[in-house]
Amino acid sequence: MGLFEDFSTFLEMRLEEFLRSNPDLELMALDEKLREQEEETIRLLADLRLREKKIQDEILATAQEVQRWHMRIEKAKTAQRLDLLKPAEEREAALLRQGNQLWGQMEVVKDRIKQATELHQQIQVRKQEVKTKIVEAQDQAQAAKASASQAAASQAAEQKWQTSGWNQNYRFSNSSADPLEQKFKQWETEEELERLKRQMGR
Repeated sequence: MGLFEDFSTFLEMRLEEFLRSNPDLELMALDEKLREQEEETIRLLADLRLREKKIQDEILATAQEVQRWHMRIEKAKTAQRLDLLKPAEEREAALLRQGNQLWGQMEVVKDRIKQATELHQQIQVRKQEVKTKIVEAQDQAQAAKASASQAAASQAAEQKWQTSGWNQNYRFSNSSADPLEQKFKQWETEEELERLKRQMGR
């Protein structure tokens, strides 16, 4: 059962190592690999169950043949047909050996079905782990992207504020239409007039 040995090793060692070393690398490819292994395992299970059914049918047919030849042996004994008795006994013995072989084959198939079922369950668990990792990686990527966008927007706003603030100061200080500039000039003019009045009034 190379599939069981190879893939069990892959599940136990390579996947854990891969996820530790590359949590955000090629998760989609890994998910696809697991999906292919799951399909292969399902096909294997179907084949094994068909084989199990075939062996069960063969065991049943063999048991019926054993029963039939056993009755013939009893009949030959009763009739004292020694010429038929020994060959019938040999046939029954051969059928019993065949039945034992078939029973052994069925035990092997049942064991392989059990292994394949366990493997299928392991693959499903690993698939869920990988899907969780994919979602986590996507969430982290989106969060990083949102954070970068927010930082870029904040930086752009800061630059715009600094630029517009600098330009406003520059415009106001050099523009005759600046209302604040006009108020100060008017106040300064009035103060100057008051000073002159005081001087002339002496």
